[in-house]
Amino acid sequence: MRIVVTGAAGAIGRRVVARLAAIDADLDVLAVDRINQPSDVFGVGFKRVDLSTEDLTTVLAGATTVVHLASSTSPDNPDPLASELEVAIFRRVLDAASSVGVEHVVVLSTAMVYGAWHANPVPITENASIRPNPDFGWANLRAEIEKLAVEWRQTNRGAGVAVLRPTSVVSNDDLGQLARVLHAARRGVAAEGDPPVQYLHVDDLVSAIEIVVMAKFDGVANVAPDGWIPPDALHELEGLSARVRVPQWAARGLAALRWRMGWSPTPPGVVPYTANSWVVSNDRLRALGWNPNFSNEEAWVASHEPGRLDRLPARRRQELALGLAAGALAAVLVGVAIAVVRIRRRNR
Repeated sequence: MRIVVTGAAGAIGRRVVARLAAIDADLDVLAVDRINQPSDVFGVGFKRVDLSTEDLTTVLAGATTVVHLASSTSPDNPDPLASELEVAIFRRVLDAASSVGVEHVVVLSTAMVYGAWHANPVPITENASIRPNPDFGWANLRAEIEKLAVEWRQTNRGAGVAVLRPTSVVSNDDLGQLARVLHAARRGVAAEGDPPVQYLHVDDLVSAIEIVVMAKFDGVANVAPDGWIPPDALHELEGLSARVRVPQWAARGLAALRWRMGWSPTPPGVVPYTANSWVVSNDRLRALGWNPNFSNEEAWVASHEPGRLDRLPARRRQELALGLAAGALAAVLVGVAIAVVRIRRRNR
């Protein structure tokens, strides 16, 4: 096997390269990234490549598997131009893979492609339809990437495509981009609803990528620990948190205003994902032999360092949270009033 890993200088890419190189000394792994960061893993080659402009057939020549991890977008950066670039790059990778006869492509998506809807089953299996919430651009981009991967498999007979749909990914002492966006959307004035949540440790995601690469898995697989964290347990883990509950439409409207005014890093399209369940089943991946080392709770704890407030008694934390919630509501109302005044002045 000759495996090419794109986006190899990223947080996930570095781990995947090291993991694959450790499987077998005879495994040929090529790390590819536009950042000049040669791999420090023994036996792994590195090639600096701009996937958007350079000839990719020479990069993928001889490859049996491509693990595509390169990305120019994030959940908190719904830039349409960056999304268009990511789609264009993936098309170029797939075209080059067809030209050189790549047998297997592995691509990362997200469990968010199922959408956060009131009628979602708990948990969601891979048989469910893809219905990302229409105004959350990042989830819709991942759905578009999946569509391109499926089309490539249909036109390349004998080739396989593994699509992985992880939930919120965290690492040691780092909540991760998606988890941070969701956490921010649950604070202050938040939408009504207390769905269960899932957190996936990055090491378990890397082991899932290893499993589907070595098995040449062809299909879609959710990636999440067993079960989920119920609302009460999540509140206990998060500790002191100011929160005022309002209808979802009001929370989305306020989030849109705050986003437009530059007051919040939380795109309004993520609000439904804090109000409705989108937890997933991992049965298909477990059937391949995958076994997560971290539970949802363990992954969350690993991503946090406890502060002094976490050591307070639960009742005292609740009292402080109520006080903060009242203060947050007052601050938001003042902010909305200021924004309305500014808008009126501009329209004069």
